[in-house]
Amino acid sequence: MRQDPDFFRDKEPVLVYIAKKLREALKLESILTAEGLDYGVEADHYYGGMIFKSQRVGAFFYVLPEVADNVRQVLRRHGYRPQPPEDESEPRR
Repeated sequence: MRQDPDFFRDKEPVLVYIAKKLREALKLESILTAEGLDYGVEADHYYGGMIFKSQRVGAFFYVLPEVADNVRQVLRRHGYRPQPPEDESEPRR
C-alpha cells in the first residue's frame, strides 16, 4: 500500500525501482498494493538515453530495508528489473 513520507520517518528507505513512464508507475503501484506491500513513491530526475543523454523525470519507488529483497522478488516475478542493492550497484574492482 502506498505510504506517506511520515511512514519512513527515522528510517532509511531503499530504492527498488524507477518507473520511466506514468503507465508503468501506475501498474507497479497496483502490483505492490495487490501484494500487500508498503511502499513510497516520489517523482525525481534521472539521466537516460544512449546517444543523446538527457535529464528526465521518473517515479522512484522506495521500501523499508527489511522488505527490500521480498519486493525485488515480486518485481522480478512480474517482469520488472529492480534496482540492485546499493552494495551491488557499485563497480567491483
